[in-house]
Amino acid sequence: MKQLYAFIIRRVVSTIPVMAFVALFVFSLLYVAPGDPASIIAGDHATPADIERIRQSLGLDRPYLVRFGEWVMRVLQGDLGNSIFSSVPVAQQIAQRIEPTLSLMIMTLVIAVVVAVPIGVVSAWLAGTWVDRLFVGFAVLGFSIPVFVVGYLLAYVFALQLQWLPVQGYTPLSNGFLPWLRNLILPSLSLGAVYIALIARITRATMLEVLGQDYIRTAEAKGVSRRSILFVHALKNASIPVITVVGVGVALLIGGAVVTESVFAIPGLGRLTLDAVLRRDYPVIQGVILVFSFAYVIVNLIVDIIYTIVDPRIRY
Repeated sequence: MKQLYAFIIRRVVSTIPVMAFVALFVFSLLYVAPGDPASIIAGDHATPADIERIRQSLGLDRPYLVRFGEWVMRVLQGDLGNSIFSSVPVAQQIAQRIEPTLSLMIMTLVIAVVVAVPIGVVSAWLAGTWVDRLFVGFAVLGFSIPVFVVGYLLAYVFALQLQWLPVQGYTPLSNGFLPWLRNLILPSLSLGAVYIALIARITRATMLEVLGQDYIRTAEAKGVSRRSILFVHALKNASIPVITVVGVGVALLIGGAVVTESVFAIPGLGRLTLDAVLRRDYPVIQGVILVFSFAYVIVNLIVDIIYTIVDPRIRY
């Protein structure tokens, strides 16, 4: 247990340089963007005085390192600045939009794992049969169709034709579990299609490798049931690559959330990011990217800790 605690402390400390680099990159977005940010924000009909006023409000008339140091100190205090267009604090906007995005990502993750892992296990067990080919074809299809196409198809069939589910919008969890769930099913399925395909392919590949090991044949010779062999002996030893893909796939969820929230009109961080990019609202863009990056670092830390719990052979 002491080794685990020491590892967690080392991993937490190792995230500090990563977040420092992310902070430097996020802050530099204002400077590496093509053109003059102040002129772009001001618009085509702005006067030189308007452009200069915006440049002063963004601090572009001050030294880079001075602004970066001040920005980091404000970020450490929870101040991500104010929106250029609405003057609302960025932290407040993120807090208002984080529930829909978090709900969408968690629902997608649950659906993907619950669906993809059994598909991968069964596909490996029945390798070479028509069931295996069907599942492999499904995985290829999931990789091939873009998220927005899946979203429009699901909305057309289940919302417009069958009228089983709402076509757009989001209902907060505080208004009831069932309304919250009904609004998330279609977005989660469309966002999770490629995620399910990815996890299923990795599960199948690792299970095929594990099922060929000597201890599996020994368990079969001893009369261990097929279910125990698949889900207790084989899946546990094949779970490390699957856990890795689940953790890495969070990046897919973050990127896909922007498209999915736009298709289904979900007022989350994805929509906030898209609106901010279209309006060149740099403080909002910086704040959202910083939050997403921090979330991704935390997920990778959790994945590393799960490694040691699932497989005791792993020692750091």
